[in-house]
Amino acid sequence: MSTDVKITSFGDKARDWWAAAKTNRLFVIGLGGAAALALLDQASKYWIVNIVALPAKEQIEILPFFNLTYVENRGMSFGLLAGGLVSRFFLSLVSTGVAIGLVIWLGQLRRPVAVAGAAFIIGGAVGNLYDRLAYGYVVDFLDFSGLMFPWVFNIADSAINIGIALLVLDAFQIRDTSEGVKK
Repeated sequence: MSTDVKITSFGDKARDWWAAAKTNRLFVIGLGGAAALALLDQASKYWIVNIVALPAKEQIEILPFFNLTYVENRGMSFGLLAGGLVSRFFLSLVSTGVAIGLVIWLGQLRRPVAVAGAAFIIGGAVGNLYDRLAYGYVVDFLDFSGLMFPWVFNIADSAINIGIALLVLDAFQIRDTSEGVKK
């Protein structure tokens, strides 16, 4: 009795994934969207820090319910897990892992809503990861405390939350989970 076992190396799997991903039009669109979101996030942070030059913890009232408030967030979303170097390293590692995992998944996705969700999360994760690595904190400035929302956030945080909502929506839309195609 002969047992033919094909051993596939990591390199072979990566080449196979890349060959399939680069022919997936939605993968290219998703990566482009993620890059655009990360750039928009960084441009908005540059604007608030260097052009508006808003000092830390100062506010500019825009509307009765919306202010620009510059905050250096050393934790994750909403200031959770704020801390020193260990927190910075851990959060950077998590962001990197999430972004890489979602890029790999994005290469296999064929559902536009899921692609959009993954792209939003990747773009947001990369935007905040850049801040954390470059500065040791994330620049937050969108303040809706006039609506009783106590946290200050940024475009990357918004993108991550929109991405999660899109993935939840996609999960409700899937009827054939073997191919992810709506019937």
